[in-house]
Amino acid sequence: MAATVNPSFMETRTTAQRRPVDYAWAVARIAIGWIFLWAFLDKTFGWGLATPADRSWLSGGSPTTGFLKGAGENALGGFFAGLAGQAWVDWLFMAGLLGVGLALVLGVGTRIAAVAGGLMLALMWAAGLPLDTNPFMDEHLVYAAVLAGLALADAGATLGLGGLPIVRRNSYLR
Repeated sequence: MAATVNPSFMETRTTAQRRPVDYAWAVARIAIGWIFLWAFLDKTFGWGLATPADRSWLSGGSPTTGFLKGAGENALGGFFAGLAGQAWVDWLFMAGLLGVGLALVLGVGTRIAAVAGGLMLALMWAAGLPLDTNPFMDEHLVYAAVLAGLALADAGATLGLGGLPIVRRNSYLR
């Protein structure tokens, strides 16, 4: 049976010893991973849910322009609007969406994905300041908090590839 490290990092649990909370963290990991992965796929191919086909990345559209240009009227808008549509920003953003999404869905590299995803979410939150519906809290900060919990809970080992021996031996893959 595959062993997993509990949140205290002091003892291990086998598959048979997993608790319901381990599965709850795994489902949260996969769900947030899918949010990142779907954003990558929709922006790349323009499947029409958030990105029309003619504005997809493959059709020459910029995955960052719409969101960052809209930030122009916000508190840090000048900074973020200046980044909109720059090729290096588009590539970095799309690589982040794909990397974080795949890592979380697969359960490998969840700690690195949690840090990278948390940073991306914090920047998206900052680009939206001031918020329209709440003084400071929105879904970007909630997702970032869940990502921090995922990293601490070693959530890749349950319903993911994080329980593989190579991942267990190499802490940077957890």
